[in-house]
Amino acid sequence: MENIIFWIVVGIVAGFLAKSVVPGEGTGGIVGDLIIGIVGAFIGGWLFTAFLGHSYGGWIGSTVVAFVGAVVLLVVLRALTSRRNTSRY
Repeated sequence: MENIIFWIVVGIVAGFLAKSVVPGEGTGGIVGDLIIGIVGAFIGGWLFTAFLGHSYGGWIGSTVVAFVGAVVLLVVLRALTSRRNTSRY
């Protein structure tokens, strides 16, 4: 249970940082971007494990992993939503 709470907190921090780096506004606003940060934390853990064979621990390492996952997820989602918005007009 502590791990889940830890990743949620780290994901919120990573979502906030990723929102600062990735341009544009998400469809869910700030809350949506923070949720994306939480999901991105799990994606980042999976990406680091898949490509490096391990993930990093501790606050700093975990925040970096979650930040990378959140940025990847935000870039993909914003690319998909921008295509939808331009195809309507």
